[in-house]
Amino acid sequence: CTSFRREKCVPMGGPDGGNGGRGGSIIVRAVHDQSTLIAYSHVKKVVAEDGEKGQKKNMYGRAAKNVSLDVPVGTVIFEVNGEERTFLADLSKEGQEFVVAKGGRGGRGNACFTTSVIQAPKIAENGLPGQERMITFELKLLADVGLVGMPSVGKSTILSMISSCKPKIGAYHFTTLSPNLGVVKTKTGDSFVIAD
Repeated sequence: CTSFRREKCVPMGGPDGGNGGRGGSIIVRAVHDQSTLIAYSHVKKVVAEDGEKGQKKNMYGRAAKNVSLDVPVGTVIFEVNGEERTFLADLSKEGQEFVVAKGGRGGRGNACFTTSVIQAPKIAENGLPGQERMITFELKLLADVGLVGMPSVGKSTILSMISSCKPKIGAYHFTTLSPNLGVVKTKTGDSFVIAD
């Protein structure tokens, strides 16, 4: 903020523009009460708020709240630049956090630019922009339920009926050559993973 003190009996009050607040950061946190990343399957963009602007009377702007994204323990975070992926973090313990995008610093008001030579600065500084990143989550998946049985008894069929998984189904032995994973979402909104 660029502002000057104005009071009845203070003709030369001087600059009193306050600083702007810090922008919010995006923080990813590992929690135990989630087992899948299904909550982020349709999330394309997450944005934190800007910090408030500084005000007159040397009032600083409020810092914005951070945005916290809860992911299951075992989530690996990568930054994506075109075809290139860069490893950022492996959240392997409960409560572990990683700042994916840091909020920008707030700008300085004209009260910060006062010197012995310049006693009435008419300049203020803009805040810095926050980080923008394209990221992807990968889950080192441990299944909650495992389907085990003799060949051709319907394990893959059950998996295809209760989840969106599309395993190869055939009337011959050893149709399933590698494990298939399906995410089942219940009516209450909970989800769990089944391995065939």
